[in-house]
Amino acid sequence: MARRFDHLADVEAFVAVVDHGSLTAGAVALSTTASVLSRAIARLEGRLGTQLLRRTTRRLSLTDAGRLYLEQARTAFSLFDSVEREIQGQEGEQLSGRVRLTVPTTYGHYRLPSRLQGFLAQHPQVQLELNITNRNVDLVAEGFDMAIRLGQLPDSGLVARKLEDATLCLVASPTYLKRRGTPRTLEELAQHVCVPFVLPSTGRIAPWLFSTQSGDVDWTAPAGIQVSDDVLGMVSLAEQGVGVCQTYDFIAQERIRRGQLVEVLPELRGRSRPFSLIYAPHRRLSAASRALIEALAG
Repeated sequence: MARRFDHLADVEAFVAVVDHGSLTAGAVALSTTASVLSRAIARLEGRLGTQLLRRTTRRLSLTDAGRLYLEQARTAFSLFDSVEREIQGQEGEQLSGRVRLTVPTTYGHYRLPSRLQGFLAQHPQVQLELNITNRNVDLVAEGFDMAIRLGQLPDSGLVARKLEDATLCLVASPTYLKRRGTPRTLEELAQHVCVPFVLPSTGRIAPWLFSTQSGDVDWTAPAGIQVSDDVLGMVSLAEQGVGVCQTYDFIAQERIRRGQLVEVLPELRGRSRPFSLIYAPHRRLSAASRALIEALAG
């Protein structure tokens, strides 16, 4: 009986070349050579009877057939990966397997470690791949099992379970306040050096959220210094006396206790932003992934 899927190594070569952008980079990822991958793709194209990649001396591009085949190949490999991890997680009483989680820097540095300690102690055979970034990762396309996201989530078809509403506060260093004075109103705050964050999704400054006697206020800070990509950079700049920033209580509390930061306009506090755990409902989650979801959101 002839083997039906003896070409899977060629399919893997095709996916690796597209994902990494070149034959050379794909070869490095698969620990082989560019010529080996070139022959593998040629065999695959011969089997299918159509061209998948257009090759020039400078770049590779997908044909229409290549785009269709790539999408289906990624789906197939994702299913293989999922079922292997599910089986690994079901063998015996001890959970095992790999879980891939992506989180924003604020949560990854300040909230997630304490939440993971108990889970990892209880399930030492689980391998956790943790991606800490402020970029909105595409869960399915990039092979992540779940993500922690900030803010109100769009109706994307993903399952979302809220982790917490994180309270915000306004802070500055004692040296800055000594040099510039302490603002008593929003009007006075507008005259200070404000350090807001530029949202990567929109390129706009994230508003500072305040609660006043008249109601909630979304206030756009005059950008003395704009911070992008790493939101924790705002806190570092404020701590060094550069200006005023708004951050989460869970980041500022210890610094306030040590005297490195001082809360400004505390009468305007009370607003918060939500953090949620999200995952794709149509993707088969391994036992280890399901256990981690319950540990984080349960």
